[in-house]
Amino acid sequence: MIDKERAIRLVESYLAGDGLDRVIYAVDEYSVGWLVFWGPLRSARAGGEPGGPVGGDSHVLVDRHDGSLHYVADAWWPTEGWEDHYLLQTKGVRRPDPLAAEVRELVRSAGVVPAMRHLRRRAPRLGLPEAKAYLAAVRDGAEPPEDLAALTREERTTPFWPVDTLAGPVE
Repeated sequence: MIDKERAIRLVESYLAGDGLDRVIYAVDEYSVGWLVFWGPLRSARAGGEPGGPVGGDSHVLVDRHDGSLHYVADAWWPTEGWEDHYLLQTKGVRRPDPLAAEVRELVRSAGVVPAMRHLRRRAPRLGLPEAKAYLAAVRDGAEPPEDLAALTREERTTPFWPVDTLAGPVE
């Protein structure tokens, strides 16, 4: 596991390689790792704010598990789902659909009809055939197929930017 201090050292080492003077000004923790923000040292010396008129601010994600460094453009803005996109693109891992756990519990506690009603209410983009297939998978203890799980999530109006791997892994 990579802790905050190690994440900062990894980013400092990465930044030192290009000869530009930059300073880390923020580190935010997320489930997938540490999002480290930096800006030009000249801006910090002049008392400027990060993201100010000098420009040159950026960020990198330090993976919590292996210390690899990634540029995740969507992490700059409060974009919903960027962590899931990161996991899918870099690790091939899809998090379990949270709605599946709710539906599974309803099937167990109240039966198929209340579970179907809940599913259709929470995921209106699922047609009846898709909802039946989703419910069948969940009822049998499996995760729903990605094409069906995607219909339970909020539809994005713009696609995610690609994740660029910059360095690593270190562990």
